[in-house]
Amino acid sequence: MSATTITQSATVSLSRAARELELKRGEFDLALHLGCVRSVPDEGGGGRRIARTEIERVRAEAGFPETLRERVKAVGTTEGAALVGVTTARFTRLARLGLVVPVKFYLNRYRVVVWLYLAEELKQFAADEHNAPLLSGRTPEGLRDQLVEGLDLRPRNWRGRHLGFLLRQTEDPWARAAVVASLLDPVHVAEIVKDPYERAHLNRLMPAPVSRAAPDSPGARITERITTAEHPDEIGWLRADLGQSVLEAREVRPAPRPAPRAPSVPARVPSPGSSVSGPIGAPPRAARTAPVGSPRAERHCATAAAAPPRPPESARSRRLLAWLRRGSPDESAYRALNSPSCTTETSRRPLRS
Repeated sequence: MSATTITQSATVSLSRAARELELKRGEFDLALHLGCVRSVPDEGGGGRRIARTEIERVRAEAGFPETLRERVKAVGTTEGAALVGVTTARFTRLARLGLVVPVKFYLNRYRVVVWLYLAEELKQFAADEHNAPLLSGRTPEGLRDQLVEGLDLRPRNWRGRHLGFLLRQTEDPWARAAVVASLLDPVHVAEIVKDPYERAHLNRLMPAPVSRAAPDSPGARITERITTAEHPDEIGWLRADLGQSVLEAREVRPAPRPAPRAPSVPARVPSPGSSVSGPIGAPPRAARTAPVGSPRAERHCATAAAAPPRPPESARSRRLLAWLRRGSPDESAYRALNSPSCTTETSRRPLRS
């Protein structure tokens, strides 16, 4: 039995683990996100898997599965406002100010962003005495001015939370650099990582997109705006983090590059009238001649003496062309009969006066 088979028998797929932990797929994804369930990389390159020992550990916790479901329960604005004890308008203002952090989002049928929050975190926020002034009365003037200016920290807070989740999923330095690059615009990535082979390697290692919408669709563009850093200070922090991550990755191993091509040898172009073959720049081969006095040399001399002298090439060519232009007797007679001098007498009939 191979090592891969043994590893897979000790682990299960994500869908199998969700069924054994009695969670819906969305709840199971949040459990992975929050670290409630730990995953391991698949040695066969098939993504993440869950060890059977981890499933047994979670199932052995007190109150399973209700306690686990409570830890990963996510609610929207209406239910979240009820948990905190405020109106939906005030809850939205608290979320825009970054006082409550979303854990997830999706687009509804009208392409409106719906933010989800952990119910457990909202309960802790409402129970904190320091937050009591924010739950009733007028919003402090400084916070109110930020809301008037259009402040909305929900996308940024979600990106920060999502970045931490992705970084916990890998220890590979290049993969960690790709996680940081996934939150930046490609223009910023090109300015930091100038080597095209390193950028291509980062693109291959980038995490899967959050949206399942078709590329360049309205839903995909909305999701891209949420998942891409837009605030100048956030962009600066991510650029610095990306540069440092790439430096650390280079120290571990360089990015893969194509193998260098072998130098091609140019084909030799022989000079006109030259039949000598050989590499360019090599001296021409000497003519192969038999030694004087050998039987081969005597036969060659006798044959050359007995053969009649060959006429020059130009004379032979002229005689050949003259012979080809010469027609057969029948053809000569046909041309003679059809010549103007051998036409019928009608061709020489005198003109009428």
